[in-house]
Amino acid sequence: MKRREFITLLGAAATAWPMVTSAQERVRRIGVLMPEPENYPEPQARMMAFQEALAKLGWMVGRNLVIDSRWEISNPERGRAAAADLLALSPDVILATATSGALGAKAATSSVPIVFVAVSEPVAQGIVASLARPGGNATGFSYFEPSFGPKWLELLKEIAPHVTRVATIFNPDTAPFAIPMARAVEAVAPNLAMQVETDHVRGPVEIEAAIVRLASAPQGGFILLPDTSTAGHRKLIIDLAARHRLPAVYGLKFFAIEDGLAFYGPDVVDLFRKAAGYVDRILKGQKPADLAVQQPTQF
Repeated sequence: MKRREFITLLGAAATAWPMVTSAQERVRRIGVLMPEPENYPEPQARMMAFQEALAKLGWMVGRNLVIDSRWEISNPERGRAAAADLLALSPDVILATATSGALGAKAATSSVPIVFVAVSEPVAQGIVASLARPGGNATGFSYFEPSFGPKWLELLKEIAPHVTRVATIFNPDTAPFAIPMARAVEAVAPNLAMQVETDHVRGPVEIEAAIVRLASAPQGGFILLPDTSTAGHRKLIIDLAARHRLPAVYGLKFFAIEDGLAFYGPDVVDLFRKAAGYVDRILKGQKPADLAVQQPTQF
């Protein structure tokens, strides 16, 4: 059976399989918020890792667990609406992916536990009080921090030594955490004999204009910072980079999977495996406020 078919079968189990439980065993419910469409390979791999890790901890869909998923949560407003939809199902925990999911879930509930995954700067965004002592009803696994900015610029310089003009591209409305990352890129640029500009883009027209403008002079390249908004236009971005022969480093893995030049960042599938451990601890009675936010260790 193919991986995608297996995950689809697991997801369908929540409604299609009868619950086989002992008299004492309570069926628990997890609501999941994901930024990508359901049929994309990368989120399917994440959900498979999450469910496999839960199974090792004794939580099996179809036996003592139901998972309800909501997809294409590309901004906090959609996240809040989807979280409210999940709350109507009385989940025991919400697993929220990326800033859009985490902010949406936090806006929708202050009582249901939230485990977030792949959220950059969760303290600065007001999702938790601190990494060590999250407080409130949310904890989880952080993603990028400003120190990644220089790493992406160094990687771009290593791949394309001729590049001297670089644009950092993102939507500040959906990725406010990218602002300090862009500043970190600008700060290190003189050490690499590079000039950096920042392009805020809020849709395909502005994305194309920014890339065409960058390509209008020689020795250009760009860094696409992690952002659910630009992720929705990745085919356009990858095609424009290829058409204009612009080397690019991407902040999200599936850009490289889908023919983008290069990606560097945390292993998100590993974060989902670890998130299963936090979900397990919360289902067994621990509070999110007492579980420190963890930073990525695999890249």
